[in-house]
Formats: sequence, structure tokens, C-alpha cells
Amino acid sequence: MTTGGGDGGHPPVLAVVGPTGTGKSELALGLAERLGGEIVNADALQFYRGMDIGTAKVPEAGRRGIPHHLLDILDVTEDASVADFQGQVRAVIEEIQSRGRRPVLVGGSGLYVRAALDHLEFPPTDPEVRARFEELGAEIGLDGLRAELARVDPDGAARLADARRMVRALEVHRITGRTFSSFMPQRHYLRPTVQIGLDLDRTVLHERLHARVLAMSEAGLLDEVRALDAAGLRRGRTAARAIGYAQFLAVLDGESALETALEDTATATRRFARRQLTWFRADPRISWFNAAAPGLADAVVADRQLGRL
Repeated sequence: MTTGGGDGGHPPVLAVVGPTGTGKSELALGLAERLGGEIVNADALQFYRGMDIGTAKVPEAGRRGIPHHLLDILDVTEDASVADFQGQVRAVIEEIQSRGRRPVLVGGSGLYVRAALDHLEFPPTDPEVRARFEELGAEIGLDGLRAELARVDPDGAARLADARRMVRALEVHRITGRTFSSFMPQRHYLRPTVQIGLDLDRTVLHERLHARVLAMSEAGLLDEVRALDAAGLRRGRTAARAIGYAQFLAVLDGESALETALEDTATATRRFARRQLTWFRADPRISWFNAAAPGLADAVVADRQLGRL
């Protein structure tokens, strides 16, 4: 298996990915125990302090003494930024490796995983530049914006269909002199990496997700949402829209019964799991394992197709 990049003498970074509810955290802990690893979080919602029950964050008592990084780094009023995360996670990975330890990245936020592992460049932003192009768009309309973009990025003008994306493409070109499409990522690891994907029979996964939602409610999710609401949850564009939290805010507002919120959360979670699977299945570098297989951590370590772990 090709892991990519020069390794600087370090063994490959491990990444455990896949749909929610497949046991990624448990496998990551098992691999970290066996391989001298430390956990690096790549779940965007687990960045948030206090969002514990609804994100299935491993509690301190369940971490087996293994260091965990990039958990609880944001208040719920702050927006998660994949570009900011990229700088943070790469520094953490380098620091872990410098101590002779193994980074074990774990999470289901696909773009955040790629930001950590791949050569991935994010186009810069400038609110003033964007505002000028938004004003221009209001004056000249969609066709006018398309004509403006066609002067500097003909392919983008032909491909993009809405004003927001055209404004973004014009903003990027004005700042960088490059087309927006030139920033599109390639599947090329920054450093040697092995990605482990977990999958599960759909019926089993759906049953597991439904049971997990009920367990979260019994563990006090409504009280967690109430406390976070008092801490400004609704002001956070990322946190307030999180699955479970949005549905339980409706319960607090008297707009939804608890039973309805539970069912809506389970439905949204199933849909999210499908989107995650679609995202990760598109990456041919991932080696897939049955999440229900016994002795999974030992099987992963022993799998010869994964090369030198």
C-alpha cells in the first residue's frame, strides 16, 4: 500500500475514518495502545467545550490514559474553521512524532481529515474584496457576474451556476491572481499515512444509531443543550446547527415534543452517515474493515496489506 510522502524516519500516521456510529473512537484507542499512539481529533463538533453527550465524545475516564489532542478547543459561540484546524493539526502531528509517538487521527468530518493528511491549500479570503463583488453582483446581476468572471476564469464562468460561488471565484482571483479551481485538492498525502475505514451493515448501523440517540437522551442531552443555550449556543453558526442540538433546542422552545426530537435526530443522523460513507468511499486509499469484526484492533495491526504499521 502506498502511503505517500517522505517519512523523515517516522512510521505512518494512522487515520480512522468512516460513518458515525461505527466505533471509530474505540478502534483508535485500541490502535494507540498497541502502537504507542496519541489520539488526534478530526471531528469538527468535538472541538466544542460542553458538547459532550451529543457528539459521543470519549469522556476523560474512558481515554485509558492516552493523550487526546484538539478536543474542547472552541466555545460554542465560535465558528469552526477548517483552514485554522489545518495549521493546528499539522503542528500537533509533528509534535507527537517528535517525541517518538504515533499520531492516530480519528473523526468523520471528511474535509477536516483531508486538511490534516493531504496537500490541501485553502484559498484566502478578504471580506472587503468579497463585499465589493457582492455589490457589483447586485448591480449587474447573474449574467453580468458571469461575464466578469469569464474575463479571468472562463472555465469557472462556464461551470458555476450561482452568484455566491461566482463572487467567491472573483474574490480569490483578485487576491491571488489564480483561478478558484487551481486550489482544488489532489489525493496526495503530506506525510506517510495509513487510513482505516470502518463500515457496517446498513440495518445494523441504523439500529445502532437509533439506540445511540436514545442513550444520549437518557444520559442528559436535553440538560446539556439547556446549559449550552445559556452559554450562547444559538450565537454559534456551527454548533447550533449540529445534529441533536438543533432538534433539542426546538424542545426547549416548545416547538417540538421530546419524542419528535428523538426521531428527527435519528433520521438526520442516518442521512449524515450516508453522506459520510459517500465521501470516504470516494477515496481509494482507504482500507476498509467490518466494524463488527471481533478483535478489530489486532486484525488491523496484523493486516499485511497495510504495510509497515
